[in-house]
Amino acid sequence: MAAQIINGKALSAEHLAGTQEAIIKFKARGIVPGLAVIIVGENPASMKYVANKEKICQSIGIYSRIIRMPAHTPQAEIETTIRQLNEESAIHGILVQLPLPPHLSTLRLLSLINPAKDVDGFHYQNSGKLFYGLPSLLPGTPKGVHEMIKSTGVTIAGKDAVVVGRSNIVGKPMAIILMNEDATVSVCHKLTADLKAYTSRADILVVAAGKPKLITADMVKPGAVVIDVGITYVDGKVVGDVDFQAVSEVAGFITPVPGGVGRMTVAMLMANTVEAAASIEAERLSSLG
Repeated sequence: MAAQIINGKALSAEHLAGTQEAIIKFKARGIVPGLAVIIVGENPASMKYVANKEKICQSIGIYSRIIRMPAHTPQAEIETTIRQLNEESAIHGILVQLPLPPHLSTLRLLSLINPAKDVDGFHYQNSGKLFYGLPSLLPGTPKGVHEMIKSTGVTIAGKDAVVVGRSNIVGKPMAIILMNEDATVSVCHKLTADLKAYTSRADILVVAAGKPKLITADMVKPGAVVIDVGITYVDGKVVGDVDFQAVSEVAGFITPVPGGVGRMTVAMLMANTVEAAASIEAERLSSLG
C-alpha cells in the first residue's frame, strides 16, 4: 500500500490560519507583531526565500521589514543594525538570513540577537533551553517537522527515531526535540559506517543530509514516518534526500519535495514571531507595573 502523503501546503495553511487569528487579537489591543529580516548579498535562493517570507507576513498581518545589505558589508555594520533592532519596540522578531558571505561570523551575529526576538531559535540561550526541555523559540524547520510527525497521529514516545544529518539548523535540534518526546534517537552523518542498518529500523526517519535520493526503498522500515528535509537543485528541479517514488511504496507516511517541509518552516517562523510578540508585550506590561 502506498504511503499517505503529509501535505505541507495544507498543514502550513492550517497553522497560518491559527497564527492569523492570534494576530487579529493582538491588533485589537493595538499591537502589530513585527519581523525584521537581514539579508546580506544576493544569493538567489535566499532572496527567493526572503521574498516569500515577506509575502506571507503581509497576507496574515505581520509588519515586515526587509533590510538588504551588499555582500561586502562589514561585520561591524551588521552588528550595529542588530543592536538597533533589539531596541525597537515595533520589532518582535529578528532573523539573519543564512548563509552569510564567508567574511562574516555567523555565530557572532546570531549571538547578538536578543534571545526574546530570536525567531529562528539559533541563539545559544534558546538552544540551551531546548537542551534542558524548557520553553523556548524553536528553530523553524525542526519545529515544522515535529508538527508534521504529530499530524500523522503516530505516537513519538517509545519509537525508534533516526535523524540523518547533524547540522545546528536541523539535525541537532531535531534530535533533541525527538528525545524530549521520549523517542529513542540515533543521529547519522557522512561518517556513519552502515547507514542502512540505522534507517531500516527507524519508526520515524528524518533526513536532512543535502544529498539527492540518499534514502532508497530498501533502507526504510515498512510503515515508517519519513520526513524529507533535503532540498537540492538537479537540472533545474528541486530534489529531496529521499527517493520519493520508491520509498512511497514502503513507508506509512512521507513528505514530498517540494510541497513538504519548506512550507512548514515559514509557517513556524510566523508562529514564532507571534509567540515572541506575546512574550515581549507581556514583559513590557509587567515592567509598567
